[in-house]
Amino acid sequence: MNYSQYYPIDVVNGQGTRCVLFVSGCIHQCKGCYNKKTWSLDSGLPFTQEMEDQIINDLNDTRIKRRGLSLSGGDPLHPDNLTAVLQLVKRVRSECPGKDIWAWTGYILDELTAVQKEVVEQIDVLIDGKFEQEKADPSLKWRGSSNQVIHYFNTPT
Repeated sequence: MNYSQYYPIDVVNGQGTRCVLFVSGCIHQCKGCYNKKTWSLDSGLPFTQEMEDQIINDLNDTRIKRRGLSLSGGDPLHPDNLTAVLQLVKRVRSECPGKDIWAWTGYILDELTAVQKEVVEQIDVLIDGKFEQEKADPSLKWRGSSNQVIHYFNTPT
């Protein structure tokens, strides 16, 4: 897997202060996408063990009260990203108690494959659905267009 950007401190992509990983690779290629540079699986940098360790360390850094990890892109549920994303979210669950995980995907929850569902089982909030420029609404919280749905699963207090 490759990633386009990593922000160890972010307050825009999910609730509270977060670590945010923008993965590379998206088959949806939505008209009006604000992050077209992430569409190619080859864009960005390789997601290494060192980067995974850095995310875990940042989430556990007590100098900054981070609420959790946000996964965006590209698409974290792109088939070529699933192995690395699943490993990462399982590590966050295991090594970062009390941290929540958010993810954005162009896929629809009811249409996910078994492996995609395995990733979703590890996260707390999923925003699903393609961005639709005709339904864009800047007043929406955590999503770009009104067709996208926010699914709240288990969220730590």
